[in-house]
Amino acid sequence: MAFSNLSSSTTGMEGQGIVEEICLKFPPKVSSPGLAAYILSNEQNEKFTDFAAPRLHFQMIVIFALTQIIHYLLKHLGLPIFISQILAGILLGPMVFKGHNSLVTMSEDSVQVLGTVASLGYIFFLFLSGVKMDLSMTYKAGRKAVCIGLLTVVVPLTFSLITVKALSTDELFKNNSFFLAVTYSGTSFPVIHCLLSELKILNSELGRLGLSAALVSDMASLVLMNLSQWVKVAQEKSATLVLKDFGLAIAFFLVVAFVLRPGMKWMVKRTPEGGQIKDVFLYAVILGFMSSPRITGIFNIFLLFGPFILGLAVPDGPPLGSALVEKLDPVVSGLFLPLFASTCGMRIDLSYLKESKEYAQHQAIAAVVALIVKFGVSLALPLLCKMPMRDSLALACIMMSKGIVEMASYSFLNDNMVISQDVFAFMSIIIVLLASIVPLLVKRLYDPSRKYIGYQKRSIIHSKLNEELRMIGCIHVPGNVNSIINILNASCPNRENPIALDVLHLVKLSGRATPLFIAHQKHKNTLSNKSYSENVVLAFNQFERDNWEAVSVNVFTAVSPPNLMYEDICNLALDKLTSFILLPFHRRWYIDGSIESEGQAIRSLNCSILERAPCSVGILVEGRRHLKRSNSRDILSSESSSYSIAVIFLGGKDDREALALAKRISQGQRVNLTVIHLKATNGLGAVLSDSDRLLDDEMLRGVKESGYIRYVDEQVNDGPETSSFLRSIADNYQLIIVGRRYNTEDPRTLGLEEWSEFQEIGIIGDLLSSADFGGNYSVLIVQQQQLRAA
Repeated sequence: MAFSNLSSSTTGMEGQGIVEEICLKFPPKVSSPGLAAYILSNEQNEKFTDFAAPRLHFQMIVIFALTQIIHYLLKHLGLPIFISQILAGILLGPMVFKGHNSLVTMSEDSVQVLGTVASLGYIFFLFLSGVKMDLSMTYKAGRKAVCIGLLTVVVPLTFSLITVKALSTDELFKNNSFFLAVTYSGTSFPVIHCLLSELKILNSELGRLGLSAALVSDMASLVLMNLSQWVKVAQEKSATLVLKDFGLAIAFFLVVAFVLRPGMKWMVKRTPEGGQIKDVFLYAVILGFMSSPRITGIFNIFLLFGPFILGLAVPDGPPLGSALVEKLDPVVSGLFLPLFASTCGMRIDLSYLKESKEYAQHQAIAAVVALIVKFGVSLALPLLCKMPMRDSLALACIMMSKGIVEMASYSFLNDNMVISQDVFAFMSIIIVLLASIVPLLVKRLYDPSRKYIGYQKRSIIHSKLNEELRMIGCIHVPGNVNSIINILNASCPNRENPIALDVLHLVKLSGRATPLFIAHQKHKNTLSNKSYSENVVLAFNQFERDNWEAVSVNVFTAVSPPNLMYEDICNLALDKLTSFILLPFHRRWYIDGSIESEGQAIRSLNCSILERAPCSVGILVEGRRHLKRSNSRDILSSESSSYSIAVIFLGGKDDREALALAKRISQGQRVNLTVIHLKATNGLGAVLSDSDRLLDDEMLRGVKESGYIRYVDEQVNDGPETSSFLRSIADNYQLIIVGRRYNTEDPRTLGLEEWSEFQEIGIIGDLLSSADFGGNYSVLIVQQQQLRAA
């Protein structure tokens, strides 16, 4: 295949008149007899590099090692690994080893094997890019995203064509100027997705806008590229041939849309909800993908479009899309795509710039003009929509980003001799510069956490007792539903102390590129065929009906990468003016005390929320006693039943917040609240400011005077005494609420810190949650809102 040839040869290039004769050995030698046989053999005329398989393995090892070395040196500068892969290719390519007999770039058949393997990896990448894309986002995207996506292609394209026409009198279509101008003006969705993922802003407001605009732009670019090719064919050959190609293209799309996609949807329907798709279905889709380049040849379509379009036909998300991504993406992203990027770098030879032709210089100028205009349009449109200047600048940088897709396009055009080596060298310089600079600029300009700075006080202690308490409850697994409903039922919500609960079901993004945020409207059937949250919605709708006018519930679903889920939670907290976020603990136990599950991704999310949340946060560790409940209302199953809550108070803002929450949920007649104040025997507690001590005393005075709260004073010397006391009283309560008190030195917990396993729930929380304490109660660890200075 033409796209697998890595040679820098310009054989047959128009205007150069160079003819080369290349000798290839047949039959090709694939496997060597082995190192031992080679050493023992008397005939050592053959080198191990004469055999394709060991030579390919050696080339892959060298490329991987050199890439990692370069990235180790450059990552401190903030440069992406794509730059390291390109530089590794340049160092192993003809620009450095020209005229030398290198093990990596030693012969034509050597680079053909390496190039074919790398190009196969790129075809896999295109297929997976199509699988991850959701075309429905193009018409679901807002007017802002559609305008940015279309105008950032059309306007730069127009200026680029005007520039080419002003510099040259050549026909725009015959010399491929129109086609190249589209590549200068376009925005690649996979490149933008990779950039946003690397910068960890994929599901931020700017990231969502950039993804939607990039998807619209990518689709517009594909249409314009095909139109330019058909116009060129019509001018050079005949309009009849164009109509034939157009008809074949339509026929291909109809086959994909009305035969292949329904077939894959049938596979999805045959898969039980929440189950894994059958292997036979998965392999059938992979077989179709492997056949797609050949099939597109039959329909006279560029072979790289076939895998991409077939990927678009695959239903995104679970079970089929996610299964394909989980099986193929690790080997593609980890092995084949880096190898392909390095082979693109091996094509680059800047020595051709010394003798660059006028056509190449004109194209370079047109590319720069297109990028400048694209930046201007991408900046002006958000500013017209009242977006802040820094965010608009960051979006403009994102929209002009270039990467692996553009490098692949120019490499294939160079291999097929559509563009010359000097044009390819110019384009490679532009891509490398943009891929290096854009991540640094975006990181400097856009910080999603900036919106939390100077945020108003949103905590339970600052909310009035008869005021609606705004909460967010986070759900990862079905067991979290009962945990939240149990604790809210225990608080006996009523009309005088209403609760506004926003439930956020967090789902791992898999098999699709674009994050989702779904608001499930009340009294409407918003549940799609592949609903992520049907059971969650039904459970909380029932809970709202059971507590009518005392609890209002809104359910949301966030489908995003686990390491970025904190953005969805914090944004919802900002939008809903939330005072308290309730998170589930990452570890769950069986009734017998053995560990049921332990999600490290959930733990990382909890830590991120504690650092960034614009309000107070609580982490709920579910007790094994509650795991026995088959019904969430069994906690208060009769009028005579009571629910015992204890607050362990040592002092400080987190403990005050925990006490405020306990007072809030203990308004019901069946809730018995006990405040246990642990005092140091020698009178020395934690190092607190005078204002903190005054606030502690004032709050405890209110507890003593309340009349309905039991107050207990307990003197302790050190951590072991605290542990012994808590062990003796823990099983008397169903719920124990404590403050996190992170990084607070206190003689009452002296000696316990080194035994603490989970710093996110504090020393006391970790102690009460340990298996040694039995765990027949739930523990709620509370952290007051962390105010940030502007």
